[in-house]
Amino acid sequence: MRAWSLVGRRVGAVLVWLAVPATAAAQTPAARLSMPDAVRLALEHNHQLASQRLNVDVSKADEITAALKPNPVFTSVNENFPVFSPSQLTLNNVANNQNYVESLSYLFERGGKREKRTLVARDTTEVVAKTTVDAERQLTFQTQQAFINVLLAKSTLSFARDNLKNFSDVVELNRQRMIAGALAEADFAKISLQKLQFEQDVSSSEVALVQAKAALRLDVGFEAVTEDFDVDGDLAYARYPLALDDLKREALATRPDLLAAQSSLRLAQDSVALAFANRARDLTGEVEYDRAGDFNALGFGIAIELPFHDRNQGNIAHSQVAVRQAVESEIQARVSVLTDVVTAYASFQTNEKVIALYQSGYLEQARQSLETTQYVYQRGSGSLLDLLDAERTYRATQLAFRQALAAYMTSAQQINFAVGKQVVQ
Repeated sequence: MRAWSLVGRRVGAVLVWLAVPATAAAQTPAARLSMPDAVRLALEHNHQLASQRLNVDVSKADEITAALKPNPVFTSVNENFPVFSPSQLTLNNVANNQNYVESLSYLFERGGKREKRTLVARDTTEVVAKTTVDAERQLTFQTQQAFINVLLAKSTLSFARDNLKNFSDVVELNRQRMIAGALAEADFAKISLQKLQFEQDVSSSEVALVQAKAALRLDVGFEAVTEDFDVDGDLAYARYPLALDDLKREALATRPDLLAAQSSLRLAQDSVALAFANRARDLTGEVEYDRAGDFNALGFGIAIELPFHDRNQGNIAHSQVAVRQAVESEIQARVSVLTDVVTAYASFQTNEKVIALYQSGYLEQARQSLETTQYVYQRGSGSLLDLLDAERTYRATQLAFRQALAAYMTSAQQINFAVGKQVVQ
Protein backbone atom coordinates (compact mmCIF):
# COMPACT_ATOMS: atom_id res chain seq x y z
CA MET A 1 0.00 0.00 0.00
CA ARG A 2 2.86 2.37 0.82
CA ALA A 3 4.46 1.67 -2.54
CA TRP A 4 1.23 2.48 -4.38
CA SER A 5 0.86 5.64 -2.30
CA LEU A 6 4.39 6.70 -3.20
CA VAL A 7 3.72 6.04 -6.90
CA GLY A 8 0.50 8.03 -6.71
CA ARG A 9 2.28 11.01 -5.18
CA ARG A 10 4.99 10.92 -7.83
CA VAL A 11 2.45 10.69 -10.65
CA GLY A 12 0.51 13.60 -9.14
CA ALA A 13 3.69 15.66 -8.89
CA VAL A 14 4.49 15.00 -12.56
CA LEU A 15 0.96 16.01 -13.61
CA VAL A 16 1.20 19.23 -11.62
CA TRP A 17 4.62 19.94 -13.14
CA LEU A 18 3.18 19.45 -16.63
CA ALA A 19 0.12 21.54 -15.90
CA VAL A 20 2.00 24.58 -14.59
CA PRO A 21 3.70 25.47 -17.92
CA ALA A 22 0.40 24.99 -19.76
CA THR A 23 -1.37 27.31 -17.37
CA ALA A 24 1.42 29.86 -17.59
CA ALA A 25 1.33 29.69 -21.39
CA ALA A 26 -2.42 30.21 -21.39
CA GLN A 27 -1.96 33.36 -19.31
CA THR A 28 0.95 34.76 -21.35
CA PRO A 29 -0.04 38.11 -22.89
CA ALA A 30 -0.36 38.10 -26.67
CA ALA A 31 2.29 39.90 -28.69
CA ARG A 32 0.37 39.89 -32.00
CA LEU A 33 -3.34 40.09 -32.63
CA SER A 34 -5.65 39.36 -35.52
CA MET A 35 -9.14 40.82 -35.48
CA PRO A 36 -10.74 37.53 -34.32
CA ASP A 37 -8.08 37.29 -31.59
CA ALA A 38 -8.86 40.81 -30.44
CA VAL A 39 -12.58 40.09 -30.24
CA ARG A 40 -11.99 36.83 -28.37
CA LEU A 41 -9.69 38.47 -25.84
CA ALA A 42 -12.13 41.33 -25.35
CA LEU A 43 -14.98 38.92 -24.60
CA GLU A 44 -12.73 36.99 -22.22
CA HIS A 45 -10.89 39.79 -20.41
CA ASN A 46 -13.01 42.95 -20.55
CA HIS A 47 -13.77 43.71 -16.92
CA GLN A 48 -16.91 45.73 -17.53
CA LEU A 49 -18.41 42.84 -19.48
CA ALA A 50 -17.30 40.36 -16.80
CA SER A 51 -19.09 42.47 -14.21
CA GLN A 52 -22.26 42.54 -16.28
CA ARG A 53 -22.16 38.77 -16.80
CA LEU A 54 -22.31 38.33 -13.03
CA ASN A 55 -25.76 39.90 -13.12
CA VAL A 56 -26.96 36.62 -14.66
CA ASP A 57 -25.66 34.70 -11.64
CA VAL A 58 -27.31 37.21 -9.32
CA SER A 59 -30.61 36.73 -11.13
CA LYS A 60 -30.29 32.95 -10.95
CA ALA A 61 -29.75 33.27 -7.19
CA ASP A 62 -32.97 35.29 -7.06
CA GLU A 63 -34.72 32.38 -8.80
CA ILE A 64 -33.73 30.15 -5.87
CA THR A 65 -35.18 32.67 -3.43
CA ALA A 66 -38.40 32.99 -5.41
CA ALA A 67 -38.96 29.22 -5.46
CA LEU A 68 -38.48 28.71 -1.71
CA LYS A 69 -41.44 27.61 0.39
CA PRO A 70 -42.21 29.32 3.73
CA ASN A 71 -40.53 27.88 6.81
CA PRO A 72 -42.64 26.32 9.58
CA VAL A 73 -42.78 28.43 12.73
CA PHE A 74 -42.33 26.84 16.16
CA THR A 75 -43.60 28.82 19.18
CA SER A 76 -43.09 27.97 22.81
CA VAL A 77 -44.95 29.90 25.54
CA ASN A 78 -44.26 28.90 29.18
CA GLU A 79 -46.01 30.80 31.99
CA ASN A 80 -46.55 31.13 35.74
CA PHE A 81 -43.04 30.46 36.97
CA PRO A 82 -42.83 31.89 40.55
CA VAL A 83 -39.43 33.47 40.19
CA PHE A 84 -40.22 35.91 42.99
CA SER A 85 -41.08 33.03 45.34
CA PRO A 86 -37.98 30.87 45.27
CA SER A 87 -39.43 28.44 47.76
CA GLN A 88 -42.10 27.41 45.25
CA LEU A 89 -39.55 26.65 42.45
CA THR A 90 -39.54 22.91 43.06
CA LEU A 91 -39.49 20.17 40.47
CA ASN A 92 -42.94 19.05 41.49
CA ASN A 93 -44.34 22.58 41.25
CA VAL A 94 -42.73 23.22 37.85
CA ALA A 95 -44.01 19.89 36.52
CA ASN A 96 -47.60 20.20 37.76
CA ASN A 97 -48.54 23.86 38.26
CA GLN A 98 -47.00 25.85 35.37
CA ASN A 99 -48.61 26.37 31.95
CA TYR A 100 -46.87 25.21 28.75
CA VAL A 101 -48.05 26.02 25.23
CA GLU A 102 -46.03 24.54 22.32
CA SER A 103 -47.31 25.30 18.82
CA LEU A 104 -46.26 24.72 15.22
CA SER A 105 -47.65 26.92 12.43
CA TYR A 106 -47.21 27.01 8.67
CA LEU A 107 -48.09 29.60 6.05
CA PHE A 108 -50.00 28.17 3.08
CA GLU A 109 -49.56 30.41 0.06
CA ARG A 110 -52.68 30.65 -2.05
CA GLY A 111 -53.30 31.72 -5.63
CA GLY A 112 -50.23 29.96 -7.07
CA LYS A 113 -47.93 32.67 -5.75
CA ARG A 114 -44.78 30.58 -5.59
CA GLU A 115 -45.12 29.23 -9.13
CA LYS A 116 -45.83 32.68 -10.58
CA ARG A 117 -43.08 34.26 -8.49
CA THR A 118 -40.63 31.67 -9.79
CA LEU A 119 -41.75 32.30 -13.37
CA VAL A 120 -41.19 36.04 -12.96
CA ALA A 121 -37.70 35.35 -11.58
CA ARG A 122 -36.91 33.16 -14.59
CA ASP A 123 -38.20 35.85 -16.94
CA THR A 124 -35.92 38.33 -15.21
CA THR A 125 -32.93 36.03 -15.70
CA GLU A 126 -33.78 35.73 -19.39
CA VAL A 127 -33.91 39.51 -19.77
CA VAL A 128 -30.59 39.91 -17.96
CA ALA A 129 -28.97 37.16 -20.07
CA LYS A 130 -30.09 38.71 -23.35
CA THR A 131 -29.00 42.15 -22.17
CA THR A 132 -25.58 40.65 -21.47
CA VAL A 133 -25.48 39.17 -24.98
CA ASP A 134 -26.27 42.63 -26.32
CA ALA A 135 -23.37 44.03 -24.30
CA GLU A 136 -21.14 41.41 -25.95
CA ARG A 137 -22.43 42.56 -29.35
CA GLN A 138 -21.55 46.16 -28.55
CA LEU A 139 -18.11 45.26 -27.21
CA THR A 140 -17.39 43.16 -30.30
CA PHE A 141 -18.14 46.05 -32.64
CA GLN A 142 -16.23 48.48 -30.44
CA THR A 143 -13.18 46.18 -30.52
CA GLN A 144 -13.44 45.74 -34.29
CA GLN A 145 -13.58 49.51 -34.72
CA ALA A 146 -10.53 49.93 -32.51
CA PHE A 147 -8.67 47.23 -34.45
CA ILE A 148 -9.44 48.89 -37.80
CA ASN A 149 -8.26 52.21 -36.35
CA VAL A 150 -4.93 50.56 -35.51
CA LEU A 151 -4.68 49.24 -39.08
CA LEU A 152 -5.40 52.74 -40.38
CA ALA A 153 -2.83 54.29 -38.06
CA LYS A 154 -0.19 51.72 -39.12
CA SER A 155 -0.92 52.29 -42.81
CA THR A 156 -0.82 56.07 -42.39
CA LEU A 157 2.49 55.89 -40.51
CA SER A 158 4.01 53.62 -43.14
CA PHE A 159 2.84 55.98 -45.89
CA ALA A 160 4.19 59.01 -44.00
CA ARG A 161 7.60 57.36 -43.60
CA ASP A 162 7.71 56.42 -47.27
CA ASN A 163 6.78 59.99 -48.22
CA LEU A 164 9.50 61.36 -45.96
CA LYS A 165 12.08 59.03 -47.46
CA ASN A 166 11.06 59.82 -51.03
CA PHE A 167 11.01 63.56 -50.42
CA SER A 168 14.34 63.34 -48.63
CA ASP A 169 15.72 61.81 -51.83
CA VAL A 170 14.23 64.74 -53.77
CA VAL A 171 15.83 67.20 -51.36
CA GLU A 172 19.20 65.49 -51.65
CA LEU A 173 18.97 65.43 -55.44
CA ASN A 174 18.23 69.14 -55.54
CA ARG A 175 21.05 69.80 -53.09
CA GLN A 176 23.39 68.33 -55.66
CA ARG A 177 21.77 70.48 -58.34
CA MET A 178 22.27 73.57 -56.18
CA ILE A 179 25.91 72.68 -55.62
CA ALA A 180 26.32 72.20 -59.38
CA GLY A 181 24.73 75.59 -59.99
CA ALA A 182 21.67 74.22 -61.72
CA LEU A 183 19.29 75.36 -58.96
CA ALA A 184 18.98 78.65 -57.13
CA GLU A 185 19.71 78.55 -53.41
CA ALA A 186 16.34 80.21 -52.68
CA ASP A 187 14.47 77.48 -54.54
CA PHE A 188 16.40 74.79 -52.69
CA ALA A 189 15.50 76.44 -49.38
CA LYS A 190 11.82 76.23 -50.28
CA ILE A 191 12.12 72.53 -51.06
CA SER A 192 14.10 71.87 -47.90
CA LEU A 193 11.51 73.65 -45.77
CA GLN A 194 8.77 71.52 -47.29
CA LYS A 195 10.46 68.49 -45.73
CA LEU A 196 9.29 69.75 -42.33
CA GLN A 197 5.69 68.93 -43.31
CA PHE A 198 6.63 65.33 -44.03
CA GLU A 199 8.50 65.05 -40.74
CA GLN A 200 5.45 66.41 -38.90
CA ASP A 201 3.27 63.86 -40.70
CA VAL A 202 5.47 61.06 -39.39
CA SER A 203 5.37 62.40 -35.83
CA SER A 204 1.59 62.84 -35.91
CA SER A 205 1.15 59.34 -37.34
CA GLU A 206 3.33 57.85 -34.60
CA VAL A 207 1.20 59.49 -31.92
CA ALA A 208 -2.00 58.35 -33.64
CA LEU A 209 -0.74 54.76 -33.68
CA VAL A 210 0.08 54.84 -29.96
CA GLN A 211 -3.38 56.22 -29.19
CA ALA A 212 -5.13 53.66 -31.42
CA LYS A 213 -3.26 50.78 -29.77
CA ALA A 214 -4.10 52.12 -26.32
CA ALA A 215 -7.80 52.22 -27.20
CA LEU A 216 -7.65 48.65 -28.51
CA ARG A 217 -5.78 47.47 -25.43
CA LEU A 218 -8.45 49.01 -23.23
CA ASP A 219 -11.07 46.86 -24.97
CA VAL A 220 -9.17 43.57 -24.99
CA GLY A 221 -7.78 44.00 -21.47
CA PHE A 222 -4.40 45.45 -20.49
CA GLU A 223 -3.26 42.11 -19.05
CA ALA A 224 -4.19 40.23 -22.24
CA VAL A 225 -1.56 41.78 -24.52
CA THR A 226 2.04 42.90 -24.18
CA GLU A 227 3.07 46.53 -23.87
CA ASP A 228 4.46 46.58 -27.42
CA PHE A 229 1.89 44.33 -29.09
CA ASP A 230 1.23 44.54 -32.81
CA VAL A 231 -1.71 43.64 -35.04
CA ASP A 232 -1.91 41.43 -38.10
CA GLY A 233 -3.79 42.50 -41.19
CA ASP A 234 -4.02 45.34 -43.67
CA LEU A 235 -6.57 47.80 -44.90
CA ALA A 236 -8.19 45.96 -47.78
CA TYR A 237 -11.30 45.99 -49.92
CA ALA A 238 -13.43 42.86 -50.27
CA ARG A 239 -16.78 42.71 -51.98
CA TYR A 240 -19.72 41.29 -50.00
CA PRO A 241 -23.04 40.42 -51.70
CA LEU A 242 -25.72 41.68 -49.32
CA ALA A 243 -29.49 42.10 -49.67
CA LEU A 244 -31.30 44.61 -47.48
CA ASP A 245 -34.45 42.51 -47.03
CA ASP A 246 -32.40 39.52 -45.88
CA LEU A 247 -30.53 41.69 -43.41
CA LYS A 248 -33.79 43.04 -41.97
CA ARG A 249 -35.24 39.58 -41.57
CA GLU A 250 -32.14 38.23 -39.84
CA ALA A 251 -31.90 41.26 -37.56
CA LEU A 252 -35.49 40.85 -36.36
CA ALA A 253 -34.72 37.24 -35.52
CA THR A 254 -31.32 37.65 -33.86
CA ARG A 255 -30.77 41.14 -32.44
CA PRO A 256 -30.28 40.56 -28.69
CA ASP A 257 -31.62 43.96 -27.64
CA LEU A 258 -34.87 43.24 -29.50
CA LEU A 259 -35.02 39.77 -27.96
CA ALA A 260 -34.45 41.37 -24.56
CA ALA A 261 -37.33 43.77 -25.20
CA GLN A 262 -39.58 40.84 -26.14
CA SER A 263 -38.52 39.02 -22.96
CA SER A 264 -39.24 42.18 -20.97
CA LEU A 265 -42.76 42.18 -22.38
CA ARG A 266 -43.18 38.56 -21.31
CA LEU A 267 -41.83 39.48 -17.88
CA ALA A 268 -44.34 42.31 -17.57
CA GLN A 269 -47.23 40.04 -18.54
CA ASP A 270 -46.19 37.39 -16.02
CA SER A 271 -45.82 40.13 -13.40
CA VAL A 272 -49.50 40.97 -13.92
CA ALA A 273 -50.40 37.34 -13.21
CA LEU A 274 -48.25 37.46 -10.08
CA ALA A 275 -49.94 40.67 -8.93
CA PHE A 276 -53.36 39.02 -9.24
CA ALA A 277 -52.03 35.95 -7.42
CA ASN A 278 -50.80 38.17 -4.59
CA ARG A 279 -54.38 39.40 -4.23
CA ALA A 280 -55.30 36.01 -2.74
CA ARG A 281 -54.90 36.01 1.06
CA ASP A 282 -52.57 33.43 2.52
CA LEU A 283 -53.73 30.96 5.16
CA THR A 284 -51.80 30.17 8.33
CA GLY A 285 -52.55 26.80 9.96
CA GLU A 286 -51.47 26.01 13.51
CA VAL A 287 -51.42 22.95 15.73
CA GLU A 288 -50.92 23.47 19.47
CA TYR A 289 -50.14 21.41 22.54
CA ASP A 290 -51.28 22.86 25.90
CA ARG A 291 -50.40 21.72 29.37
CA ALA A 292 -51.75 23.44 32.49
CA GLY A 293 -50.78 21.55 35.60
CA ASP A 294 -51.79 17.97 35.04
CA PHE A 295 -54.17 18.93 32.18
CA ASN A 296 -52.98 18.10 28.64
CA ALA A 297 -54.74 19.19 25.45
CA LEU A 298 -54.32 19.69 21.71
CA GLY A 299 -55.54 22.74 19.84
CA PHE A 300 -55.87 23.82 16.21
CA GLY A 301 -55.96 27.28 14.72
CA ILE A 302 -56.42 29.01 11.37
CA ALA A 303 -55.57 32.62 10.56
CA ILE A 304 -56.43 34.45 7.36
CA GLU A 305 -56.38 38.13 6.52
CA LEU A 306 -59.75 39.59 5.61
CA PRO A 307 -59.28 41.61 2.39
CA PHE A 308 -61.68 44.44 3.16
CA HIS A 309 -59.24 47.19 2.14
CA ASP A 310 -55.95 45.94 0.67
CA ARG A 311 -56.61 43.67 -2.28
CA ASN A 312 -53.30 44.52 -3.98
CA GLN A 313 -55.07 47.02 -6.23
CA GLY A 314 -52.04 49.32 -6.53
CA ASN A 315 -49.59 46.62 -7.59
CA ILE A 316 -52.11 45.21 -10.08
CA ALA A 317 -52.58 48.62 -11.67
CA HIS A 318 -48.82 49.19 -11.65
CA SER A 319 -48.12 45.89 -13.41
CA GLN A 320 -50.80 46.56 -16.03
CA VAL A 321 -49.22 49.92 -16.86
CA ALA A 322 -45.82 48.19 -17.04
CA VAL A 323 -47.22 45.88 -19.72
CA ARG A 324 -48.23 48.86 -21.84
CA GLN A 325 -44.76 50.33 -21.33
CA ALA A 326 -43.14 47.06 -22.36
CA VAL A 327 -45.29 46.93 -25.50
CA GLU A 328 -44.14 50.42 -26.49
CA SER A 329 -40.52 49.54 -25.71
CA GLU A 330 -40.73 46.41 -27.84
CA ILE A 331 -42.17 48.39 -30.76
CA GLN A 332 -39.44 51.01 -30.36
CA ALA A 333 -36.75 48.31 -30.25
CA ARG A 334 -38.14 46.75 -33.43
CA VAL A 335 -38.13 50.11 -35.22
CA SER A 336 -34.60 50.83 -33.97
CA VAL A 337 -33.37 47.49 -35.29
CA LEU A 338 -34.79 48.14 -38.76
CA THR A 339 -33.43 51.69 -38.72
CA ASP A 340 -29.97 50.48 -37.72
CA VAL A 341 -29.96 47.93 -40.54
CA VAL A 342 -31.07 50.48 -43.15
CA THR A 343 -28.50 53.02 -41.92
CA ALA A 344 -25.67 50.49 -41.81
CA TYR A 345 -26.55 49.19 -45.28
CA ALA A 346 -26.64 52.71 -46.74
CA SER A 347 -23.29 53.53 -45.15
CA PHE A 348 -21.84 50.29 -46.50
CA GLN A 349 -23.03 51.03 -50.05
CA THR A 350 -21.77 54.61 -49.90
CA ASN A 351 -18.33 53.57 -48.70
CA GLU A 352 -18.18 50.89 -51.37
CA LYS A 353 -18.92 53.49 -54.06
CA VAL A 354 -16.19 55.74 -52.67
CA ILE A 355 -13.68 52.89 -52.87
CA ALA A 356 -14.76 52.20 -56.44
CA LEU A 357 -14.18 55.85 -57.36
CA TYR A 358 -10.62 55.80 -56.05
CA GLN A 359 -9.87 52.50 -57.75
CA SER A 360 -11.41 53.63 -61.03
CA GLY A 361 -8.39 55.82 -61.80
CA TYR A 362 -7.97 58.63 -59.27
CA LEU A 363 -5.19 56.84 -57.37
CA GLU A 364 -3.29 56.09 -60.54
CA GLN A 365 -3.79 59.63 -61.83
CA ALA A 366 -2.40 61.13 -58.63
CA ARG A 367 0.64 58.82 -58.79
CA GLN A 368 1.30 59.53 -62.45
CA SER A 369 0.90 63.27 -61.90
CA LEU A 370 3.48 63.21 -59.10
CA GLU A 371 5.95 61.10 -61.08
CA THR A 372 5.59 63.26 -64.18
CA THR A 373 5.99 66.49 -62.22
CA GLN A 374 9.08 65.14 -60.44
CA TYR A 375 10.61 64.03 -63.73
CA VAL A 376 9.97 67.39 -65.39
CA TYR A 377 11.22 69.39 -62.37
CA GLN A 378 14.41 67.37 -61.97
CA ARG A 379 15.27 68.23 -65.56
CA GLY A 380 14.74 71.91 -64.98
CA SER A 381 11.55 72.29 -67.02
CA GLY A 382 8.93 72.48 -64.25
CA SER A 383 8.28 74.95 -61.48
CA LEU A 384 8.72 74.40 -57.76
CA LEU A 385 5.07 75.25 -57.11
CA ASP A 386 3.96 72.50 -59.50
CA LEU A 387 6.14 69.97 -57.67
CA LEU A 388 4.87 70.92 -54.23
CA ASP A 389 1.28 70.95 -55.44
CA ALA A 390 1.66 67.49 -56.95
CA GLU A 391 3.17 66.23 -53.68
CA ARG A 392 0.24 67.63 -51.66
CA THR A 393 -2.33 66.18 -54.05
CA TYR A 394 -0.75 62.74 -54.02
CA ARG A 395 -0.46 62.73 -50.22
CA ALA A 396 -4.04 63.90 -49.72
CA THR A 397 -5.37 61.33 -52.22
CA GLN A 398 -3.52 58.45 -50.59
CA LEU A 399 -4.57 59.45 -47.07
CA ALA A 400 -8.18 59.86 -48.16
CA PHE A 401 -8.08 56.43 -49.83
CA ARG A 402 -6.77 54.82 -46.65
CA GLN A 403 -9.49 56.51 -44.62
CA ALA A 404 -12.06 55.31 -47.15
CA LEU A 405 -10.78 51.74 -46.79
CA ALA A 406 -11.03 51.98 -43.01
CA ALA A 407 -14.53 53.42 -43.27
CA TYR A 408 -15.55 50.60 -45.63
CA MET A 409 -14.16 47.90 -43.32
CA THR A 410 -15.89 49.55 -40.36
CA SER A 411 -19.20 49.76 -42.23
CA ALA A 412 -18.90 46.05 -43.05
CA GLN A 413 -18.57 45.27 -39.35
CA GLN A 414 -21.42 47.69 -38.64
CA ILE A 415 -23.62 45.45 -40.77
CA ASN A 416 -22.84 42.61 -38.35
CA PHE A 417 -23.49 44.95 -35.43
CA ALA A 418 -26.87 46.04 -36.82
CA VAL A 419 -27.98 42.50 -37.66
CA GLY A 420 -26.71 40.98 -34.43
CA LYS A 421 -24.75 38.14 -36.05
CA GLN A 422 -21.83 37.60 -38.40
CA VAL A 423 -23.17 38.06 -41.92
CA VAL A 424 -19.95 39.67 -43.20
CA GLN A 425 -16.87 37.57 -42.47
